[in-house]
Amino acid sequence: MRKKKIAGRIIYHILVCGFGLLMIYPLIWMVMSSFKETSTIFTTAGSLIPEDFQLDNYANGWKGFAGISFGVFFRNSLFISVAATIGTAASSAIAAFGFARCRFRGRRILFMAMLVSMMLPAQVLMIPQYLWYQKLGWIGTYVPLIVPYFFAIQGFFVYLMTNFIEGIPRDLDEAAKIDGCSYWGIFVNIILPLMKPALVTGGIFSFMWRWDDFLSALLYVNKSSKYPVSLALKLFCDPGSSSDYGAMFAMATLSILPAVCIFIFFQKYLVEGISTSGLKG
Repeated sequence: MRKKKIAGRIIYHILVCGFGLLMIYPLIWMVMSSFKETSTIFTTAGSLIPEDFQLDNYANGWKGFAGISFGVFFRNSLFISVAATIGTAASSAIAAFGFARCRFRGRRILFMAMLVSMMLPAQVLMIPQYLWYQKLGWIGTYVPLIVPYFFAIQGFFVYLMTNFIEGIPRDLDEAAKIDGCSYWGIFVNIILPLMKPALVTGGIFSFMWRWDDFLSALLYVNKSSKYPVSLALKLFCDPGSSSDYGAMFAMATLSILPAVCIFIFFQKYLVEGISTSGLKG
């Protein structure tokens, strides 16, 4: 029995490692291709390791386009992602507290409407939102990419934080009420400090989603100097002439570093926030 258990574990780990390598192979290929000459990337696609490591792709890619350094695109992405993440975390926490702790007429209907909104594809709302933002004069600015997230428009984060707050004992609320705390005082002094894992979890997901958002930037940003990284990468591909895939892969490699670093540094809070969000008090 012991030998069977050991053999089963070995087979399990071999299968998991093999599947993991299969999933991460395109990413490894992109990173390795960023060190190859552009003319040899697809001719030597079967060879993962470059014959001669080149750093020219990173230098050429960082120069950017039309005098605009690629660092400008990184700065644009950072501004959009951080601002939208702050708005998402703050508004979702307040909305979640209302659903979890406040009792009011129509609460269940609103909560169900929020869950239904999570099932709507983004393409369904694309045209109405664009027409609305156009009437407001927001097209060509970062406002459509930031301001809506200050109004808890993403039901996933509200649902995540609602479940987390429901796992916090209500005895703390009752004790605060006896001391004269209002609902806002309970939220700020009791609930918010305990929500750190959920806030960090929501912040990680929000930052990564906003950093990788290509479609929204394509719709609302019309000046190359305002492009985020996700949109600027397409400038390396020119169907009418030659495309600099080496520089594109180099900048794509750099573009994934912020998300990877955030995930590594905040992994503890990410696991804690997800694992405890389903608990009930």
